[in-house]
Amino acid sequence: MKIAFDAKRAAQNRTGLGNYSRFVIEGLSRYYPENEYLLYTPSPQKARLFGSLAERENCTIRYPESFIWKRFPSLWRISGIRKQIKDDQPAIFHGLSNELPLGIEHLKGTKSIVTIHDLIFLRYPEFYTGIDRNIYTYKFHRACQKADCIIAVSECTKRDIIHYFGIPADKIKVIYQGCDESFRHQADQMLKEEAQKRYRLPEKYLLYVGSIESRKNLLLIAKALTKTNCKLPLVAVGKHTPYADKVRQYADQHGLSDRIIMLHDVSFRYFPAIYQMASLFIYPSFFEGFGIPLLEALNSRVPAIGATGSCLEEAGGPDSIYVHPEDDEGLASAIDHVINDTSLQKEMTNRGIEYAARFEQATLSKQTIELYRSLL
Repeated sequence: MKIAFDAKRAAQNRTGLGNYSRFVIEGLSRYYPENEYLLYTPSPQKARLFGSLAERENCTIRYPESFIWKRFPSLWRISGIRKQIKDDQPAIFHGLSNELPLGIEHLKGTKSIVTIHDLIFLRYPEFYTGIDRNIYTYKFHRACQKADCIIAVSECTKRDIIHYFGIPADKIKVIYQGCDESFRHQADQMLKEEAQKRYRLPEKYLLYVGSIESRKNLLLIAKALTKTNCKLPLVAVGKHTPYADKVRQYADQHGLSDRIIMLHDVSFRYFPAIYQMASLFIYPSFFEGFGIPLLEALNSRVPAIGATGSCLEEAGGPDSIYVHPEDDEGLASAIDHVINDTSLQKEMTNRGIEYAARFEQATLSKQTIELYRSLL
């Protein structure tokens, strides 16, 4: 097959949507090398993150070709891309990040698939501006209507697509996300020592990884630290936002200044080591489409606590612990319970790594290629 992707996020984004896009393309090109993969991305100047994909014989990167679309690459991705897709004649066009080009449904011989990651902007509109909500609603809804098939990254997201957009259930296929394979391998001692020195990590710590924004709910951990008997510090790794200042202010006011360490711009090569040196991972987000950090923790053999109310139970499995995202006392109790029980820690990590096996790249790539074939 000739398979085409909207690969903008794969080329330009270091987090969520970019990681997912690279994971899908890398898995398919590795396990199904007989296919030809076309990666459409709007800007050669910004395409810095393809890595080894740019060197694979079965992957070809496509940029805007005409002068006008080179001048307006964002519009090319929305509309101008259609002519190149028509000329290339792929059997499948896969929009990896919630949207499809205008008019994709009119291209004969090309089936379209869109991956929908979440509808958080409809579930929790208070976290988004009115303009963003309107744009996302239009793009996501239209993509769901025009696509030949929809991939939802969790059962929770599938339910939301049905509820908010009225899409028939049989048009939606759940194929989970995975995480980078580096988390499955033990980081060597030298890398751990390098990470510890570079980021001044304490010997033992609790860990949070994710954007430091209100939806991710880092403040709940700060509140729990005032009520827990556990004296370990918290290392929070994520992009700095104004919400981070709010958490820092709370920490300063409640005697936690030395116990909350925020790290920004951490190199990805250190992430597995930082996870593996943690005593406990905590991810209390109000809502997620999937929750890859929980899966990264399971693969790193770290016991994990997530939040109820979205899909985190799907990512963390039945042997992680979950608390309500507004229950700081419940989180404090859960932290103490895990930290003080070494046998529980061992049980959580052993069962967690078994659960994480279902999200391996080979498994998810097989599910994806089988979906492609079913459309042809």
